[in-house]
Amino acid sequence: MYVSMKKMLEKANEKNYAVMAINCFNLETARTVITAAEKENAPIIINIFQDHLLEHCDSELITPIVKRLASRTPINVALNFDHGQEVIDLKKAIDDGFSSVMVDASQQGLENNIKTTKEIVEYAHPKGVSVEGEIGCMGAVADDNYTSSSMYTDPVEAAQFAKQTGIDALAISIGSSHGTYPDGMIPDFDFARLQKIKKLTQMPLVLHGGSGSGEKNIRNSVKYGINKINVGCDFMMANTHIANGILNDNPEINFYDLVTATERGSINIIRDYIKLSGSANNN
Repeated sequence: MYVSMKKMLEKANEKNYAVMAINCFNLETARTVITAAEKENAPIIINIFQDHLLEHCDSELITPIVKRLASRTPINVALNFDHGQEVIDLKKAIDDGFSSVMVDASQQGLENNIKTTKEIVEYAHPKGVSVEGEIGCMGAVADDNYTSSSMYTDPVEAAQFAKQTGIDALAISIGSSHGTYPDGMIPDFDFARLQKIKKLTQMPLVLHGGSGSGEKNIRNSVKYGINKINVGCDFMMANTHIANGILNDNPEINFYDLVTATERGSINIIRDYIKLSGSANNN
């Protein structure tokens, strides 16, 4: 069933679990993620990262694919534009049928962030599309530009931002970074900050950069109020490792067979995250 994030995240907020949002970019990745959710009877969010949407599979192409897949399952499926930075691109995704969008104007300063995000909320809500906003900034593992404490979300600003924009979910910065961490590295999360933000906002909160954050951090994030967890790199790397293993065993494999086997083999990492988030059997 094709839905927005609004009701699924409201339910997660009420029952204290998180819905997984997995970065996809084509039919195979979206189908893998939905199949994993079916097996766990869990709601799921298909995230399409801005670069992938603009450079690989635009909103006119990916929307009917995800809608058709969603129509074939009783699982609640949302399609979310992840880290949309330009108003024109966000509005096009909405017009093309995305059920949710995430506005990334966090680096514009609080006033402009509120203005841009509110503009998208006012455009999206009459069309039944949910909106995620972000306050605080996220770093990246690439070039060691990790998230620092100076980039963390201010709880008072978070409450102000949520109230003035009317968003449905709020992405916050508490210590995770985008990308794949070096082997053995687990980031430190500021759970006291998370608890303050939750107390002041009482709304669905979002953790970006869930890949490699570690089971303990994920469990505690959910415990203290995270209701949506974004994972991209772990899923993509799982596909790469599976494909490499298949090619090592059979270098001359037909491409169709390679893609099909990779798709089937990458389901388990999504199922593991669904169980970890607490969303299994909460469709």
